Amino acid sequence: MPGITSTGQVISPKALAHVVFRTADLDRMVDFWVTFLGGSISHRSKAIAFIRYDEEHHRIAIIQAPGTVERNPQAAGMHHVAFSFDTLSELVEGYHQRKAHSIVPKRCVNHGPTTSMYYEDPDGNTIETQVDNFDTADEAAEFMSSKLFAENPIGTDFEPEELIARLKAGEDDKIIKKRIEIGPRGLPASYGPQETSPMFHGRRSTGT
Repeated sequence: MPGITSTGQVISPKALAHVVFRTADLDRMVDFWVTFLGGSISHRSKAIAFIRYDEEHHRIAIIQAPGTVERNPQAAGMHHVAFSFDTLSELVEGYHQRKAHSIVPKRCVNHGPTTSMYYEDPDGNTIETQVDNFDTADEAAEFMSSKLFAENPIGTDFEPEELIARLKAGEDDKIIKKRIEIGPRGLPASYGPQETSPMFHGRRSTGT
């Protein structure tokens, strides 16, 4: 084929197309993911289901795999999958709608580059919903190159209802999304054994 080269940097894909899960309980997982994403089913059989929520024919696939065992939290593998929203208001709206279905976040963190809420599906897979805190990716990348991010690459926990109260009071989104600095912080419990690090802090942001 003309123009094909085997040297230099590998060509980057256009986009991340989909994520596939295996489960021992297809019905429960499909019900959860359709609800969580406000999605619809493209195809479903006794063995597999495909779920879409945007222009793609499917973003999530779930395979029925009898004999599947519970996740080992110490095993190597993917930690979580993340979904972005355009605005803080949309992130909060999704939070309220999921809460009405008894789906609530396990933890909420302002990472600096993003304001994020973390959930778990019925099989214990972690799901992040997020909104960008900066107007451009370059600004976010600049923050990620800073000393503040080097000291605390995890972020500052926040209470979602406190954030919502500030939003309802008319406080500017940019102020709400600005990370409150708490000093050095190590990895939280969900990331593995480093939770015992003396750098770990469980403090939540309550100020402005």
